[in-house]
Amino acid sequence: MLDHVSITVNDLARSAPFYDAVMAALGVPCVWREAHALGFGARDSGAGYLTIAECPGVIADRRHWCFGAPDRAAVRGFHAAGLAAGGSDDGAPGLRPHYHAAYYAAFLLDPDGNRVEAVCHTA
Repeated sequence: MLDHVSITVNDLARSAPFYDAVMAALGVPCVWREAHALGFGARDSGAGYLTIAECPGVIADRRHWCFGAPDRAAVRGFHAAGLAAGGSDDGAPGLRPHYHAAYYAAFLLDPDGNRVEAVCHTA
């Protein structure tokens, strides 16, 4: 449904290691890098594209982005990588049966407080 999304951060130098780590854990490559922005995925893949852009003055307001994970191990890897790269826990990896029986997800806050999630929908 979405073609591309941009997440804004206050300080790209602080946030880039976090996004490099969590996207690598999900198998999504960084495809370009500039002084104030970086991009993940492939624009023509049909799988979506993510830009992380520096925008000083951004205030985290519980915005939420959820990334698809190929399996539960990737969800766990996303969570561990994000914590190791400066993120904060906002929900450990596990089942969320109130969404559906196989909904396995983890939640993190990036260094600016943006809420990001990885989910696997398969049992």
